[in-house]
Amino acid sequence: MAKQDYYEILGISKSASQAEIKKAYRKMAIKHHPDKNPNDKEAEEKFKLAAEAYEILSDENKKARYDQYGHAAFEGGHGGFGGGGMNMDDIFSQFGDIFGGAFGGGFGGFGGGGHRQARVKGSNLRIRVKLTLEDIAKGVEKKVKVRRKVQAEGVTYKTCSTCNGSGQQMRVTNTILGRMQTATTCSTCHGAGEMLDKKPSGADAQGMVVKEETVSINIPEGVTEGVQLKVGGKGNEAPGKNSIPGDLLVLIEEVPHENLKREGSNIHYDLYINFSEAVLGISKEVETVTGKVKIKIEPGTQSGKILRLKGKGLPSIERYGHGDFLIHINVWTPQELTKDQRKFFEEMQEDENFSPNPQKSDKSFFEKVKDMFS
Repeated sequence: MAKQDYYEILGISKSASQAEIKKAYRKMAIKHHPDKNPNDKEAEEKFKLAAEAYEILSDENKKARYDQYGHAAFEGGHGGFGGGGMNMDDIFSQFGDIFGGAFGGGFGGFGGGGHRQARVKGSNLRIRVKLTLEDIAKGVEKKVKVRRKVQAEGVTYKTCSTCNGSGQQMRVTNTILGRMQTATTCSTCHGAGEMLDKKPSGADAQGMVVKEETVSINIPEGVTEGVQLKVGGKGNEAPGKNSIPGDLLVLIEEVPHENLKREGSNIHYDLYINFSEAVLGISKEVETVTGKVKIKIEPGTQSGKILRLKGKGLPSIERYGHGDFLIHINVWTPQELTKDQRKFFEEMQEDENFSPNPQKSDKSFFEKVKDMFS
């Protein structure tokens, strides 16, 4: 089933400003908030979709990738890429400040309806993964070693004594309008509602240790240079029983191919043939990104001719089929000749078969380039 457009979810146009995006999200989230719609699965799903849309559109880099590639820019991967795997804890921990005091004393929890502590999320980790054109053509699973912070074995946490586990401190201020009560994030536990109880040997002041872990990343076919994928929950952990780990952000780097050039989903290849092969014609075996293909070069082929192998390029990241494999024919002119060879070509200078005679059907260089991009 096709995913709904993020702009449609929030009811905005693609030209909407960040302020308009934020306003639209706040309106949708308040309307479908679980505390306002208890036991309403449809409202809960709309609430999650709104948060997913806001996660992408509120980030200029993610928004640019979404505008170019659609949902495919955030699909695939171990643990779920992009916003699609968001749960309620993700939503409240990331976007609670959007709502201000719309739901009692601090909008920060699911089903709590008030002074629920925020769930602390660990920091994200970022890595680069290099891919060949062959990897990109087929999709690939990459196993990478990641050094991430995790809670030490045996560490325990207790309820914060400052905020009694609420994650907030209430402050009363005297103003000209009277006594005003406001809620602020607890200065001791930073909103987690918990503090360190027992710290094992070797752990840092927050009860964390660094651990090396092998993470599998399933990279979808057709990705491009600069695309960022997200592996949920494989970033650093945070202290506390109720904390959630950050994410592993994977930046794609494309390794240049020795013989092939990429242009979107199309692949270009320069094939050199000698003068005799161009005159007489020949069959050649060409290595594409998905295997070897045999092609036939017709007798009398001119230098600059382009052979198009339909669908033999790279898959589209948006799953709209495959690009083409374009073979550029280059006739190699010999630079040194034997005495007999020179004599032969001197005799051919006056031969009409060797005189240029382009037909109207023979396209110019600029026409060929135009065809390539049409």
